[in-house]
Amino acid sequence: MFGHGGTVQILVKRIYEWTKTEQRLRRLGLFVMGNNCSHLGIPPAKGPYPVGCTDFMLDHTAHGSFFRLYYPCQESDKAEKPDWVPCREYFNGLADFMKINRAFSERIFNYLFGSYKIPAYMDAPFKADEKCPVVIFSHGLGAFRTLYSAICAELASRGFIVASVEHRDESSSATYYYREKTEEEKAKPSVPKNCASDPDHLIKVWMYYRALKHGESEFPVRNKQVKQRADECILALERLEEINSGRPLQNVLKTEFDWTTLENSMDLCRLAVMGHSFGGATAIEALCKEVKFKCGIALDAWMFPLDEEIFPRVKQPIFFINSERFQWAGNISRMRKLNSAVIQRKMITIRGTVHQSFPDFTFLTGNWIGKLMKLKGEIDPELAIDLSNKASLAFLQRHLGLEKDFNQWDPLIDGEDENLIQGTNVIQSSI
Repeated sequence: MFGHGGTVQILVKRIYEWTKTEQRLRRLGLFVMGNNCSHLGIPPAKGPYPVGCTDFMLDHTAHGSFFRLYYPCQESDKAEKPDWVPCREYFNGLADFMKINRAFSERIFNYLFGSYKIPAYMDAPFKADEKCPVVIFSHGLGAFRTLYSAICAELASRGFIVASVEHRDESSSATYYYREKTEEEKAKPSVPKNCASDPDHLIKVWMYYRALKHGESEFPVRNKQVKQRADECILALERLEEINSGRPLQNVLKTEFDWTTLENSMDLCRLAVMGHSFGGATAIEALCKEVKFKCGIALDAWMFPLDEEIFPRVKQPIFFINSERFQWAGNISRMRKLNSAVIQRKMITIRGTVHQSFPDFTFLTGNWIGKLMKLKGEIDPELAIDLSNKASLAFLQRHLGLEKDFNQWDPLIDGEDENLIQGTNVIQSSI
């Protein structure tokens, strides 16, 4: 998620050392939020449908499927918007990923980001006027299932069902699964649970980001991870197929959502896969492995984890949407190795953007500190995500055969906007 952001880690460590008093902590809050703190927050979706979300964990083990589902929903006075970061362990995971003390995550991250909400209603009843096309979304390195809610909610507000997978390949900053209680644990008096959705007969096990060991070669690790990630995207699709068929399934999490209302709700002939950074590479790997995906969208893809030998086997259209400040010649060169004379492969670059212009962090810090920490670029973050979302919707309509009005944004696919570049801004050697 943070790319190759050693500068961010150094900056955050310095902030941590400085904020060891409550007074300085408050001052940091005002500093990070900036003068327009009342405008900070994840933007609401713009489509015609209200958006609901719920969590599915199908099989409690680490080999099961875990994703947040976004969907068109009924309006409800009772439904509430969930926390953007679900619980403290995710803050701890972000701290581990950024190589800073966990006390920082507990104190600073919660102070700065703990009050933000996802722009969707938790467990709201599903409602759609027609069958919904489906998108499987893969997060970046060090992220988790909730950090791309502006993208996922926007797609759901336009009539899609979106499964945002939380990966168990040790590339998430944090995730969890469950194990069975031992006989000794079953005999002990029950203790208060951290979360109401935790099953009574199971113990939650946290899995955190795995850093590279000293001297360890990175490619074998990342290549193994990208293959597992693609398998997890395909597994999420298989579980959605089962839900759509009405097959009885057991959601390990005790949510209030009635998943039986999703029976026969999905148009499984119209499937796409999408992801950011490491998730962009995951989308390409998934296209190679599963032909049911009709197209893929790679947001500022990090191509390093992929075996180039898979490129000729990817037969579906791909749309690369890049930031202006992250890409480099070698990465763009690998994207262009996927070019085809007969299969549409498109690339645009959004002017004034950075790698973090796609996750929700970009909306949650004031201008100065956001730019310093490379969470914001020069462009208004809402304008940037709006361009990305509209271009994505146009591409999805074109390649999923949708009868919507998303083709009004077809020019964006070709970079026809003052804030877009057709292709890339990266200068490549002709040698």
